[in-house]
Amino acid sequence: MAVQAHATAKYVRTSAQKAGLVLDLIRGRDVNAALATLQFARKSIARDIEKVLRSAIANAQQKEGFGGDVERLYVAACYANQGPSQKRIRPAPMGRAFRVVKRTAHLTVAVTERPSEVVAAAPGGDAPKRPRGAKPKAKPAAKRPAAKAKAAKKTTAKA
Repeated sequence: MAVQAHATAKYVRTSAQKAGLVLDLIRGRDVNAALATLQFARKSIARDIEKVLRSAIANAQQKEGFGGDVERLYVAACYANQGPSQKRIRPAPMGRAFRVVKRTAHLTVAVTERPSEVVAAAPGGDAPKRPRGAKPKAKPAAKRPAAKAKAAKKTTAKA
């Protein structure tokens, strides 16, 4: 059974949309590749996401049944939910006021251990598989002339 763990940072001072852009970069990647991606991401929210990812890795290491190999962990899910927004007032000309909404987000990162690779031999499969992108073999010749005859009848009926 694969070990699953997650970590959440609540009330982070950014919008969920901005955090989601960075989370899309690491979804489905190995944790080491995800950490490297976050290290060099230019968005400031990447530092907060990196902390959450490191926490999720630490949570996975503490779980019962963890194999001990961090290399096998990958980011199974990561998302940003919208948190409460702070509403502020900014003075505007002629006695008016503009509303400023300071958004927050809840960042969640879930990591899962990849199952160990088990290589099973193909049963009696000595025949080579066709390469990817290669076309399947043509159909038997007996069926093809009938299809052409139907197509010829249609074209003569129109003329």
